[in-house]
Amino acid sequence: MSQGRILVVEDEPKLAALIGDYLRAAGYQAETLADGSRVVPLLRRQPHDLLILDLMLPGRDGLDICRELRGFSRVPVIMVTARVEEIDRLLGLEAGADDYLCKPFSPRELVARVKAVLRRVGEPPSLPGLVTDPATYQAHYNGIPLDLTPVEFRLLDALLARPGRALTREQLMNHLYEDHRIVTDRTVDSHVKNLRRKLEQAVPGHEPIRSIYGVGYCLECRATGRGSGPARTSGADPQGTP
Repeated sequence: MSQGRILVVEDEPKLAALIGDYLRAAGYQAETLADGSRVVPLLRRQPHDLLILDLMLPGRDGLDICRELRGFSRVPVIMVTARVEEIDRLLGLEAGADDYLCKPFSPRELVARVKAVLRRVGEPPSLPGLVTDPATYQAHYNGIPLDLTPVEFRLLDALLARPGRALTREQLMNHLYEDHRIVTDRTVDSHVKNLRRKLEQAVPGHEPIRSIYGVGYCLECRATGRGSGPARTSGADPQGTP
């Protein structure tokens, strides 16, 4: 039985075939692409469970692909590249990648990382007492309506999509406005401040959104059962403290 559908974007034919063989041997469905310009259109048509993405690709590079994906998809991304500098790894993670592997690497290690990432996103922790409904943009914390604006709801939704992970202001801005308007970093800070205030009003003395100096914000999560409805948990936030 298939454990998930994985898209491998790699322009080295032998390496792409090797990765595909190891993934299929581990029970996954594996599809390969060599052209970066085809990735986003394919994922818009056919959702996958995970993306293995080379950084250097013909047509379009992996960083650009990952940034656009994070505007409409939460598909986990493992980035692979021959670049080994720390700045390149940081750029990949800031673009929205969930993991990063430098070439040359063991196919067995890649499969192990695939399993770890899928396990992590498949069993997200949750903020106890928080229930959200994306269909109505309503959220309740310990049974108390939060009365969030659409932008505040999308902010909470973005944090819940990456539990325990730091998100930069740019990553959060990509989720906040559907018309992709240009806003300043301080606009995000203001929305975080308002969201914190509403969470604090519902549960006094508890501040789940934690600032990570120089990086972002993190909404602390703990494993718990879900309430009725599509409950979700918070993730980390961008640079600075509002």
